Amino acid sequence: MNASGRKGRGPARTQAERSESTRAALIAAARPLFAEQGYAGVGTEEIVQAAGLTRGALYHQFGGKRGLFEAVYEQVENELAERIASTALTAADPIEAMRVGAEMLLDACLEKDLQQIALLDGPSVLGWDRWREIGSAAGLGLIEATVKAGIEAGKIKPQPVKPLAHVLMGALDEVAMLVARAEDPAAMREQVGPTLDAMLEGLRP
Repeated sequence: MNASGRKGRGPARTQAERSESTRAALIAAARPLFAEQGYAGVGTEEIVQAAGLTRGALYHQFGGKRGLFEAVYEQVENELAERIASTALTAADPIEAMRVGAEMLLDACLEKDLQQIALLDGPSVLGWDRWREIGSAAGLGLIEATVKAGIEAGKIKPQPVKPLAHVLMGALDEVAMLVARAEDPAAMREQVGPTLDAMLEGLRP
């Protein structure tokens, strides 16, 4: 028998661990529902049933459906930023790294969860300012670091880093919106790719 008096059992989970497990279960259940049905089409009861939890757990953890959606959106953005960083930053040339990252973003715009959650529902559900804040937290630092490295290596024309990074971030957001909201997203993705390539090549000295 162990010190807690519970034979054959491991230590009890802490409250923080139980809370984190509940949050993760709700996010995992809500993400595919939001992706397939859109924010407006999903009810809280459907989410908690899919998670095997209660509506009280959802409200305790997130304050409601909007708070849960925000957490799902943050997860989508963070995962995309990690995917881009792990691939694009292997390129030796900073311009090439940004081009690879832009291509990955455009491809991701065709994925249902990014398209519906991040680009269609995100701005309207969260409001433009909060939507931009979350997106910037996930990706702006990566862009700034790449721009800084490019300027220091002589691959990008010398200029203030932060303004250029914000301009690039804004351009990528607009292009992503254009693809996601197009009647034919795949066709639009092919059209905008060369435009982004030309813009990035124009950064060279």
